[in-house]
Amino acid sequence: MASSTRPPMQSEPPDVLRQKRHRALGVLAIVAALVLVRIAAPFGVGLFIGALLGFSLQPAYGALRRRHLSAGFSSLLCAVGAALVVSATLVGVMILFVSRGLRVLSALPDELGPQGSLGRFVTELTRMLTVMHTPVTDVSATLQAEAVSMGGRVAGWAADVATWTFGTLLALFFMTLSTYFVLRHWGDLARHMEELLPFERRHTHELLNQFRRAGRQVLLGTVLTGIIQGMFAAVGYRIVGVPEPGFWGVVTALASLVPAVGTLLVWVPIGIFKIATGHPVLGATLLIYSALTVGLISDYVIRPRLVGREPGVPTVLTFIALFGGVEVFGVVGLVLGPVLVTLSVAVLRTYQESLRAG
Repeated sequence: MASSTRPPMQSEPPDVLRQKRHRALGVLAIVAALVLVRIAAPFGVGLFIGALLGFSLQPAYGALRRRHLSAGFSSLLCAVGAALVVSATLVGVMILFVSRGLRVLSALPDELGPQGSLGRFVTELTRMLTVMHTPVTDVSATLQAEAVSMGGRVAGWAADVATWTFGTLLALFFMTLSTYFVLRHWGDLARHMEELLPFERRHTHELLNQFRRAGRQVLLGTVLTGIIQGMFAAVGYRIVGVPEPGFWGVVTALASLVPAVGTLLVWVPIGIFKIATGHPVLGATLLIYSALTVGLISDYVIRPRLVGREPGVPTVLTFIALFGGVEVFGVVGLVLGPVLVTLSVAVLRTYQESLRAG
């Protein structure tokens, strides 16, 4: 009986083994990246805002470096300074929006009464609509009820804000760390990503540049310009005697996030209301002042100086980015949404260019 012999095992070619090991390492790297993202997710807002601040502060960082300050100290100065400015801005906005907003809402029922200017305006508007045979309800009563309801909601928001203290401090801490890291190590991080990501280096380089530009455009071109527009508007409201000009300035700054119409939604109705309630000079003054400062100077002088004249995404995508971002991510979606949409458009354009190049 012949003994059976096992054929010798053939080792795989070195190239095949190398490919298998490379794939295994790739899978392990993806898992490691996902683990890092999951661990950092609770602090994602602070890290993301810090990265955008780092992109926006790179000119200031460069100016400090040219004064022969060390890279670490320059990054630290920019990061701590940004944290102080952001903290002061948040506190100021919350004080103006919540406390002054409560004052506006508490005074609104009296203003909507028979002796109030807003009540007289609504009565006259109702009379005009009735003459035009347009069916109307009791607008003043409806607005009074809504004002009382809104006052309760704003008071609830104020109570919620008081519970944000620890979370906000934690977000500011990670924002400061992220700003420092981006300013200090962005060059090294970009090189590592160009090596690790499975794209051509030029494509990765372009996408990273698009991310930086999108961050600068949103933070400087949208947020900072909106704050400046709100300050201009508050001065105008104060000049013409609008009650609580600081509150309406914050409302104008928030409205600036809406593309195309933006601040027009606030200062135009206020100006028209002034004219309609017997103050034509003050109303016209506010309309002209706001058109020049909040409109022309902010959009065509300040914004281009902050971010340049680089083309943005189409208006319809900006609307989708803002409202969709808020729906998906909450308030931070006002910043996160436009950045992600801009980056997505950049990815699609890069893919289109690669297809054209064959």
